[in-house]
Amino acid sequence: MNVIINEKGKFLSTADLCLATTLSLWHNIDSIDRSDPARASFLFVEDETLQHLANKYWKGALKVEPQMFFAQLKVVKNRLYNGDKSC
Repeated sequence: MNVIINEKGKFLSTADLCLATTLSLWHNIDSIDRSDPARASFLFVEDETLQHLANKYWKGALKVEPQMFFAQLKVVKNRLYNGDKSC
């Protein structure tokens, strides 16, 4: 994950679809950055809880109910592929 600071605030950015899906179970995706035509990045408003969740994800210590994950994956893919940039 990368930290991005702009006029709107401080954001965590990831191009990892599974990480973005997992984080979006608890935090809204603020926007999707499509400035790189080869790779979209998901932006989340940074806070301590979000970073904690991301760390648990990478350590394999975060447990997610599978049906919730796959339902959320559909939502995230819909936003990604249909060009939805809304909050």
